[in-house]
Amino acid sequence: MNDPVQGGRQFAFLLVDKFSMFSLAAAIDTFRSANRLLGRDFYGWTTVSADGDPVMASNGLPLKIDYAVADLPPVDILFVSVGLTTEFPGKSKVLAALRSWGRRGNALGALSVGSYLLAEAGQLEGYRCTIHWENRAGFVERFPDINCTGNVFEIDRKRYTCAGGTTSIDLMLEIVRGDFGSNLANGVANQFQHERIRSAGDRQRVGPERDLTGKSEKLRRIVELMADHLDEPLSAVQLAKSAGLSVRQVERLFLRHLSVTPGRYYMRLRLERARELLRQTNMPILDVAIATGFTSHSYFAQSYRLQFGRPPSEERRTTY
Repeated sequence: MNDPVQGGRQFAFLLVDKFSMFSLAAAIDTFRSANRLLGRDFYGWTTVSADGDPVMASNGLPLKIDYAVADLPPVDILFVSVGLTTEFPGKSKVLAALRSWGRRGNALGALSVGSYLLAEAGQLEGYRCTIHWENRAGFVERFPDINCTGNVFEIDRKRYTCAGGTTSIDLMLEIVRGDFGSNLANGVANQFQHERIRSAGDRQRVGPERDLTGKSEKLRRIVELMADHLDEPLSAVQLAKSAGLSVRQVERLFLRHLSVTPGRYYMRLRLERARELLRQTNMPILDVAIATGFTSHSYFAQSYRLQFGRPPSEERRTTY
């Protein structure tokens, strides 16, 4: 626990079994570094669990807890940190506490998969949010009416969500920037060798290639458009028109930068989304095929096997 000076801000991190230690450390250390540069403890933080008992992180390290969620004193924002699973001992107490917290008009946040718990507790209805890219497909299917953007972080009124990992730094730096301006936020980023503070408008992942930084801006625009239209794939002509290019120019762009044709790249995106849905949801395989733009079950199964070396049915039987 770290208590702020009078007039400072206090944050709580509600941790569940197998939470991400990296996401938590990235968030807390951002505030620690801000305090160091300020020369005073303006930011404070505390840890919370369902019953106040220690919680095991996904890396196997246990963490001491300051409060049971029912005993948590007032804080500025209550963040939920979730890692490998959304099922854990004491879940009903956590959901009840989140609902109570939201009914009182308090601010709530989530690191990585924590957005899933906020949604289950009914605390993201009418709000923009984000979640780790690996869990977004399942989230969207489970909560179709919630606007899950897939950006690195989102701040929508009293809801603060990020995709976890290093995006925890970006979200907390945005809070610091709001409190003290860009100079302090940039100073903290420099302490972590964090080369660029990403904004809420930055997407966390747009394709099989994790990073398109330095690539053609028109290429990035086309890839983002592909990622946004997986259930009803756009034609080559539509994609080319969106970037002000000819179909042939788009083909050359993909071959030069990604060594693959646009059609093959688009197929990979759709099949990756299908794999995420098979792993994260109980959707029938035919529904998964339709949700990723396939009108034929047999063509979907054939394409899936060619991409991943196994049929969709075997993917569904695998436990991760």
